[in-house]
Amino acid sequence: MSRNISNLSGRIGLKKNLFQKISERSLNSKNNDGMKEIADEYKMGLSTIHGAESFYEFLRPSHREKKAFVCNGSACMCAGTQENLKNKLKDKLGKDKVGEMFCLGYCYENNAFHYNGENYAGKDINEIDKIINGETIIQEKFISKSFATTSFLMDNKLSNINKFKDNLSKFLKIDKNEIIKSLLSSNLTGRGGAGFPTGMKWDFCSKTKSKKKYVVCNADEGDSGAFSDRYLLEDQPLKVIFGMVVCAYVIGSDEGVLYIRGEYPKSIEALNGSINSLKEAGLLGEKILGTDFSFDLNICIGQGAYICGEETALIASIEGRRAEVDVRPPFPVTEGLYKKPTVVNNVETLAAAAGILINGAEKFSAIGNKKSAGTKLVCLDSFFNNPGVYEIDMGTPMKKVFYEIGGGLNKPIKAFQIGGPLGGVVPIKEVEKLNLDFQEFTSAGFMLGHASVVSIPKDFSMIDYIHHLFEFSAEESCGKCFPGRLGSYRGKEMFDQFKNKSTKIPLKLLNELLITMKKGCLCALCGAIPTPIMNILKYFGDELKNDIVVEN
Repeated sequence: MSRNISNLSGRIGLKKNLFQKISERSLNSKNNDGMKEIADEYKMGLSTIHGAESFYEFLRPSHREKKAFVCNGSACMCAGTQENLKNKLKDKLGKDKVGEMFCLGYCYENNAFHYNGENYAGKDINEIDKIINGETIIQEKFISKSFATTSFLMDNKLSNINKFKDNLSKFLKIDKNEIIKSLLSSNLTGRGGAGFPTGMKWDFCSKTKSKKKYVVCNADEGDSGAFSDRYLLEDQPLKVIFGMVVCAYVIGSDEGVLYIRGEYPKSIEALNGSINSLKEAGLLGEKILGTDFSFDLNICIGQGAYICGEETALIASIEGRRAEVDVRPPFPVTEGLYKKPTVVNNVETLAAAAGILINGAEKFSAIGNKKSAGTKLVCLDSFFNNPGVYEIDMGTPMKKVFYEIGGGLNKPIKAFQIGGPLGGVVPIKEVEKLNLDFQEFTSAGFMLGHASVVSIPKDFSMIDYIHHLFEFSAEESCGKCFPGRLGSYRGKEMFDQFKNKSTKIPLKLLNELLITMKKGCLCALCGAIPTPIMNILKYFGDELKNDIVVEN
């Protein structure tokens, strides 16, 4: 069934992609007007269109009835800013007019909320009357600074259209195999969490025979604590696009798409501006710079589904399907968007690829080690004295990252969740033993992933944190596999009952549930959520001992 939908959707293609059509219909209509017309145009059943539309949080009637949304991400939760912020908005807008969104990317100052298509945070709530009246307010910008030996992500070598043109002109004259060799020798691995060698992915796709191929940028950054993609999309958009254009040249693609989360309006604005400027300059479109190479770029705006950060769910979303995870193989490099060979890279990976090609693969590979090479963007939340996003050499001691670059902590902290909701919960004493290294984190039972840091205060209940993780996975699971769909809800129910003081937590049952999810889930969302919970049980067992029943 999914293959049929992919092929039918692919008949019309990216410029009028089905997901965009469904989103526009839903956002501009309060009933089912226009749904049948879309079904007829794409030769699909009405139930298929309705099934896809109902999957997304932002397209549901209950969401559209709200006026403002408070960030309910882990960083804002740990900072304790949510309830007061929610009450202030309810007083202004009405009790039933305030909802929630998962992570708006303002983890460095918290108090984050979304109103009328824009995001606000920090002290912005004090200007709520001006915001409601449509007045522009001055917002603080997060700190961004490179501490790298060589900056690949924060330099200014692709800061304007002329620099983009000069560099692209150079690379369109280089043999495609040489570009792949550069990426392979750089040891760049995917920065979204999976860690697959980027040069290998481009190489596989370039060798797959097909008349049509696609390049997809995964800009659906949803990890709480992460705002590095926001930095790149808003401050270095040409670097991200350059990575996509060169990838397209290498693999033989003439069309690509940036899938960007709807929670990032400023990022969408920055990308639209850059794409339009590049098209006007003849650097996107037909026969770029007088060559035979053509490449067009589209934007697809997500509608509130964290699972779209998983590459097969993201592809399903663009095609207008429910964003459910697909079984692999086949992998996207051989059968991806519209069942055509596709390279899917995340924002930082594409920006790093651009930086490597311009600065040199040998400089990148000389930093860190073979499996954790180059530089990495690290996000530090509001509990640090220097919150912000920093470019740091791989292999740097985490002590240096936290206490020199981050300036130390402004409140007592007992642990950090690093790598988003699926990342490990690392006690402060354990993180001080680690370096900024993917393998070191994995070997220690944690995950570096996106390198987003959420600080957990000493007085924050770990029971509440586990409940938060189960609640998150229950809400964001795509629902395709039983262990993910049922396991998340059973875990949430278990902790709901404890919070309602109706029962203690059965440790044996909890462990069995976590093992089942870890081994049986189809993707990393529900399959990885046991990792932070197991970390908490291991390192903070004393804190939980009065709340747990240990069965024989």
